[in-house]
Amino acid sequence: MTRILSTKKLSKALKNKLSDARIELVEKNFIQTKAVQIETPKLNNYLIFTSKEAVKNILNLENVHSKSCFCVGSKTRSFLEKKGFKVIESADYAEDLVQIIDSKYKDNSFTFFCGNIRKNTIPNYFQENKITYNEIVVYETKLKPHQIKEQFDGVLFFSPSGVNSFLENNTLENKTCFCIGKTTAKALENKTEKIIIASQPIVENVITEIIKFYKRL
Repeated sequence: MTRILSTKKLSKALKNKLSDARIELVEKNFIQTKAVQIETPKLNNYLIFTSKEAVKNILNLENVHSKSCFCVGSKTRSFLEKKGFKVIESADYAEDLVQIIDSKYKDNSFTFFCGNIRKNTIPNYFQENKITYNEIVVYETKLKPHQIKEQFDGVLFFSPSGVNSFLENNTLENKTCFCIGKTTAKALENKTEKIIIASQPIVENVITEIIKFYKRL
């Protein structure tokens, strides 16, 4: 039987999908996040979020709901909308969001809510184009390395931090890596060539890729 390792705990529905496909699952959270207490900051024209985690940690701030949002990821978008925010632009990747801003919103100012570990794509773009912005760290990501003793055939990664945490105590020898997106896959460069990237960066699509892959074998 095929056995895979997930570097974060999965929902019951996704576990059932794997089990129905006769794929055994080992799961451990390889990272943990912790909210950072902040005062309500100066808010610019638009708010930017690149993760659901950032949204969770600003819900009680004054006046945030009065601003329209930009975000990365369909899950982040649906969570923002569920919490009463108006999302006017979203994209699967930060690089794509920057292109949207470049073509339509260059004359505006932005407030970027993020974690302590984040890519430089958005801040670099603002700096290079002299766009007014402020960046507020609302959560911290900490690595939680584990050594996995069980044998497994494939491993699921959901963030570059998860990759780094996994590699502290484990190797990728002969393992197929399933990644949620291009950014996560980039963290595996020079480590392995056995990388499969989900067609859209959501957890469900990673599971679909796994089932498809092992069905073919």
